[in-house]
Amino acid sequence: MQYWLFKSEALTWSWDQQVAKGEAGEQWDGVRNYQARNNMRLMKLGDRGFFYHSQDEKAVVGVVEVCAEAHPDSTTDDPRWECVDIKAVGPMPKPVTLAMCKADPRLADMVLVNNTRLSVQPVTEAEWKIVCELGGL
Repeated sequence: MQYWLFKSEALTWSWDQQVAKGEAGEQWDGVRNYQARNNMRLMKLGDRGFFYHSQDEKAVVGVVEVCAEAHPDSTTDDPRWECVDIKAVGPMPKPVTLAMCKADPRLADMVLVNNTRLSVQPVTEAEWKIVCELGGL
């Protein structure tokens, strides 16, 4: 299993909206960054991810699972863009903020800490465990 982080502005697509999609999940569409797209191409069914609210909150607020591997993004006719589908697994009992991640020396190499603009990013297994610990999972 691999681990990921999906960033979304809460006003555009929130954790509550993700949860409301239920078992069917929702495509993670609209990504127009090659590195983020390439990360989605690496994802497999069952991979887990953090759902991160960017902008004001800047925090991991939930856990998601990849429920459909990379496929054409339905929001564009451009064949270069693909996306995966994700479904909510559960909320983070205590949101894990970007400030918390930056303050923890064990997360110094985490992509989130070093490249806050990348919308879909890998998370190592060690980082996953640390963030889950910080969030009360």
